[in-house]
Amino acid sequence: MASLNLDKSKRRLLLMGAGLLTANLLPANSLFAQEIPKNYDAFVDRIDGYSYVYPSDWTEFEFTGHDSGFKDRYLQLQNVRVRFIPTNKKDVHDLGPMEEVVSNLARHVYAAPNQVADILDMQEKSVDGKNYYTFEYILTSPNYSSASIATIAIANGRYYTLIVGANERRWKRVRNKLKVVADSFRILDI
Repeated sequence: MASLNLDKSKRRLLLMGAGLLTANLLPANSLFAQEIPKNYDAFVDRIDGYSYVYPSDWTEFEFTGHDSGFKDRYLQLQNVRVRFIPTNKKDVHDLGPMEEVVSNLARHVYAAPNQVADILDMQEKSVDGKNYYTFEYILTSPNYSSASIATIAIANGRYYTLIVGANERRWKRVRNKLKVVADSFRILDI
């Protein structure tokens, strides 16, 4: 198991190096639909087919079951993570209407049995022929609340999920910063 983690760490370092090299050699517009904002860094995974930006002062971390993740150095509950699973669906619309998909994910997939999910906002967008659902939600349990923004998309035979979140008490202060991360998520052709 330790060699598996070492291999994944080496792979991640290689991907980050390739991403940084690619980001330096190619204009930002060829990697993202928008410029890389000030105080953010780009993460590009051309092997698994996705990219996003994250705050420059965050550090990489391993999050079980996720392909990539970064967290705030001091407030570790502020983080972004990406995962994907195989699917035979071709587009996020194949999952169903956005309202139904988002409600099911927030209430039955992301929420634990003792949590209540409140959906604050949901949006649909299309970039370079790929469709995305992005939604903001709060999960509340008797002892703790967290707020998150998730972006989902389907391409390359994969169902991709990016979730960026924080402790609900800090949400008002960090929401806009974290929204930049969620909105930057792009699927690349592989």
